[in-house]
Amino acid sequence: MTEQKIVPNLWFNGNALEAAEFYVSVFPDGGIDGIVEMHDTPSGDSQLITFHLGDSTFVALDGGPFFSINPSISFFLNFDPSRDPEARKKLTKLWEELAREGTPLMPLQEYPFSPLYGWVRDRFGVTWQLILTDPDGEERPFIVPSLMFTGENCGRAEEATDYYISVFRNSRRGLLARYPAGMEPDREGTLMFTDFMLEGQWFAAMDSAGPHEFGFNEAVSLLVNCETQQEIDFLWGTLSAVPEAEQCGWLKDRYGVSWQVAPAVLNRLMAEGTRQQVDRMTQGFLTMKKLEIDALLELYRD
Repeated sequence: MTEQKIVPNLWFNGNALEAAEFYVSVFPDGGIDGIVEMHDTPSGDSQLITFHLGDSTFVALDGGPFFSINPSISFFLNFDPSRDPEARKKLTKLWEELAREGTPLMPLQEYPFSPLYGWVRDRFGVTWQLILTDPDGEERPFIVPSLMFTGENCGRAEEATDYYISVFRNSRRGLLARYPAGMEPDREGTLMFTDFMLEGQWFAAMDSAGPHEFGFNEAVSLLVNCETQQEIDFLWGTLSAVPEAEQCGWLKDRYGVSWQVAPAVLNRLMAEGTRQQVDRMTQGFLTMKKLEIDALLELYRD
């Protein structure tokens, strides 16, 4: 499968491999692509697991107890009956697997926007929105990451998605639906739903003025695989808005969303390197803020 430019990174506390193995066991066409052992990190020895669910790549990181996954970034699972006559059956089966030992946030049932939809937090804390899609319109991928703008960010989903579209290449807006009057506490005109393309990949976003006790954090970040130092420099300088959050390739943008801006070659070097090479690179990038390709390559060669 082709390398994915923007990869969701899920932060776990000691159970990243267990979570990844669960997902690849219940999703169609899932598999573990690689496991990297990192030593002497701030959370001790740690695993970095790359896995795929269908055509979508994810990373699971054992990052320790510092951050917890919440519903501010969830994942739409699109089941299209026009392409698969068993879409409803498959949706229901996957819901049952994800809901086992998990927590439904919106029950699986018919809604005005879909004949079958449910939102569930699985037992590892990751949230999924399973939807029987309307077959009309442009086809969407099976998995679409979705950003929910809450609290002080509520009402900024349109501004934020316009910003992301301006920053990344091969980007455009898809659907856009606004809240009508009478849907308090959501304000008329804010975004009930939009989807948009960044680097040829689909994402979704919405505003939500409900009494949520969560917002964006590092527990679900977006890893951008960059081919050149110039690209790293541009994205780092453009996206980073919270200097104190800058660490080992991680940054926070003006809306609080966490990104990792990293050289694409680092994935290969970490996967292919000896323990000594991986340890040198790990200790090297832990001391950096913005990652430097030449410095990492030098550590690999030493």
